Amino acid sequence: MDLGIKGKKAIVCASSKGLGKGCALSLAREGVDVTICARTEETLDAAADEIRAQGGVGGGGAVTAVACDITTGDGQKAVLAACPEPDILINNAGGPPPGDFRDWDRETWIAALDANMLTAIFLIKASVDGMIERQFGRIVNITSSAVKAPIEILGLSNGARSGLTGFVAGLARKTVAANVTINNILPGPFDTGRMHANIKVNADKAGVPVEEMTKRKAAANPAGRFGDPSEFGELCAYLCSAQAGYITGQNLLIDGGGYPGTF
Repeated sequence: MDLGIKGKKAIVCASSKGLGKGCALSLAREGVDVTICARTEETLDAAADEIRAQGGVGGGGAVTAVACDITTGDGQKAVLAACPEPDILINNAGGPPPGDFRDWDRETWIAALDANMLTAIFLIKASVDGMIERQFGRIVNITSSAVKAPIEILGLSNGARSGLTGFVAGLARKTVAANVTINNILPGPFDTGRMHANIKVNADKAGVPVEEMTKRKAAANPAGRFGDPSEFGELCAYLCSAQAGYITGQNLLIDGGGYPGTF
């Protein structure tokens, strides 16, 4: 299916690896010009080369790489300078560390809020009015399945991402009449470095080898496996499509059936 977004311009945050990279690959394959960013220049450049090499609709979209920390004001300015009028914004940032809330001071909480709530809000603020004026915009926030089913060791993430979810719930109803949608994708266990780092924490806590804990975690999911970032990217691309203009303010789980609830 032609998603109708060839030639659109996208910012994809934290996109040198993992879920962000999966989104950038899928969008570029649809002919979207993507601006990607990450802190590590070498990893970012390798991702940019991979995205360019895959091709896409009519040869694929252009790729611009900006090495920066998107959670800082300077990083946000650098990315917006490279893509000042995005049609598509994919908000993403590395999750805060796992741990016990008793060990987290105010500075730790502020860092988590900056990364997983405020950065997305400031990027939305910088881009949404232009989208409204152009009568097209797609904003996707990568949050977590923890928004629906909190993960005990990820309290910082539970709090910050839930705050972003609440903010989006109100704004998404104000922009959709201008064909600007805002949605959240809630990933469960995906085969990413972040997930494996969390597995190591759990393995150390349980006193078992990491390999054993990894097998347990995969087997515990109804799908019997971890998700592939490419699967996540394809869902993201659809939410950014011309066909998805009637979907807004939603929290879409993609977790292999891991969330046990009916609603």
